[in-house]
Amino acid sequence: QVQLVESGGGLVQAGGSLRLSCAASGRTFSRSAMGWFRQAPGKEREFVTSISRSGISTFYSDSVKGRYTISRDNAKNTVSLQMNSLKPEDTAVYYCAAGRSPGIAIFTSPNEVGYWGQGTQVTVSS
Repeated sequence: QVQLVESGGGLVQAGGSLRLSCAASGRTFSRSAMGWFRQAPGKEREFVTSISRSGISTFYSDSVKGRYTISRDNAKNTVSLQMNSLKPEDTAVYYCAAGRSPGIAIFTSPNEVGYWGQGTQVTVSS
């Protein structure tokens, strides 16, 4: 069982930065791929980024590549998302996610997620 709690969302002007954090509880954190999804009003939840168990491998959606950076600290059971050069279209609720099983090295689909956080709002004003 993994419980995820996000923090760090808020309101920022276009071009600004925010850092999201996700604190995980449960003994399986270090054995789980982790990642972030987001959901804007009226839209489906979309993949943002994920990171492998070791932190060596990462994957980003094209829309955030080069602007966002995911990292994890297995000693502290945390995963972070540094978001730079934010755009109004980045406005969404951001969800921390943990892979469904240790066999998932990295994920891009909600179907591969076993645990979700409650979400944190990110609003980028123009």
